[in-house]
Amino acid sequence: MSNGNDILLEVRELRTYFKLDEGMLKAVDGISFTLRKNRALGIVGESGCGKSVTAQSILQIVPRPGRVQGQMIFHGEGGPIDIGALDPESDAMRQIRGREIAMVFQEPMTAFSPVHTVGNQIMEAMLVHGGISEQAARERAIELLDQVGIPAAARRVDEYPFHLSGGMRQRAMIAMAMMNHPKLLIADEPTTALDVTIQAQILRLMKKLQADFGMAIIYISHNLGVIANMVDDVAVMYRGKIVEYGTVRHLFKNPQHPYTQALLRSIPHLGGEAERLATIRGSVPIPLDPPDECPFANRCDHFIPGRCDARMPDAVETEPEHRVSCVLYS
Repeated sequence: MSNGNDILLEVRELRTYFKLDEGMLKAVDGISFTLRKNRALGIVGESGCGKSVTAQSILQIVPRPGRVQGQMIFHGEGGPIDIGALDPESDAMRQIRGREIAMVFQEPMTAFSPVHTVGNQIMEAMLVHGGISEQAARERAIELLDQVGIPAAARRVDEYPFHLSGGMRQRAMIAMAMMNHPKLLIADEPTTALDVTIQAQILRLMKKLQADFGMAIIYISHNLGVIANMVDDVAVMYRGKIVEYGTVRHLFKNPQHPYTQALLRSIPHLGGEAERLATIRGSVPIPLDPPDECPFANRCDHFIPGRCDARMPDAVETEPEHRVSCVLYS
């Protein structure tokens, strides 16, 4: 159980809306969660559920015309501060972004500049936050590249991103994220574009860095198999809302929301007879002016007319540290 001193991030009623000509797109629609220090939280769900926009909202890098509302209390070096109340372009937000909260993106080629060396890009991020000479920054960059398992780091530091393989680029991206020893690392589908062997190496690296640096991680993925081995707590998102939240043990042992159960049924199992994979009928609807109902109502096998489509069910604690938003439990 947590106490007040071990909380790193408190997210309360976070909403990220995009006002479009067609209507209001509610990418993140009133989610709340708490992340404790040195813990890992997994945010899972299909594409289009709002996972990546949640990460962008915490870092205040939501593209226009997105607007972020709600509280995001970050307990950093200078004491608790509401990130949600900060101007995205303010010095205070810049000090937090990259220094205390860092992010590893899904595709490093889009995050790295192709016309600057890997070393220069890592060094620049260190120099922006001050307090270090260029020579010291270079030595630190080489040390970080070596730490994340890039061979011949002293030579690789002067190479361009396109010289590196996909796995090496992702390691370099992790090195850049780790340069200022952040308290929170957000990893947005960091292994999606990599083959299975390299995925396993990157995941082991991230677990080692978490232990070595004593940081918290928010791990975003659609892969429940990856989440099971990486995190302590899990938030299941669907159409901008958290429909189930619990410890990884509770969630895998006793999944309660029909959406979570369907996700777990769709995981392929090794051994036994070959069988057709279970699928979830339909697809995630675009959250454009969504009605006030359970977001999973139109795909759910347990749909109850007049209840599921009447309003969004409240979150109910069904066991300690396990909450679900479903009329079956309310």
